Amino acid sequence: MSDIEKKIYVLRAISGKENKVKEYLEAELKNTDLGEYVAQVLIPTEKTFSVRNGKKVMTERPYLPGYVLVEAALVGEVAHRLRSLPNVIGFLGGSDNPVPLRPSEVSRILGSVDEMQEQQGEMDVQFYLGETVKVTFGPFSGFSGIIEEINTEKKKLKVMVKIFGRKTPLELGYLQVEKE
Repeated sequence: MSDIEKKIYVLRAISGKENKVKEYLEAELKNTDLGEYVAQVLIPTEKTFSVRNGKKVMTERPYLPGYVLVEAALVGEVAHRLRSLPNVIGFLGGSDNPVPLRPSEVSRILGSVDEMQEQQGEMDVQFYLGETVKVTFGPFSGFSGIIEEINTEKKKLKVMVKIFGRKTPLELGYLQVEKE
């Protein structure tokens, strides 16, 4: 069956149930002949950082909520079997005749996910000018200072810290400080 050309299709799933759809589909691939027609199941995810209880926590969330990418050859009843999985609404672009993604769309989706993973993620924390923060990482950990400048593009802060009785400016990343 390797001579059948497999293309990437988008399954619409109930938002928040993408992982359950993937788990169920992977179990079906192992237990039935569906594995001959479906090559892989992908959920594009991104890493985000948030602060909970004063700690920075990295979480992974779906980059495209409600969508599951499936590389498959839709031959015979394969489309019907994919559509009838639990928590699946149908195919993107209509359920009668699903349209595969173009290679440029696939590379854009997967490329943007790779770029997001290379970045250190998004911070859900907002810093304000004049706010007091405590340095948690680096040679000045334990010192407290006041935010003088905020660079949201580079995710950097300019913090004035009092060292030996003098105010000294430090350039620190968002992950090097915590709010007091």
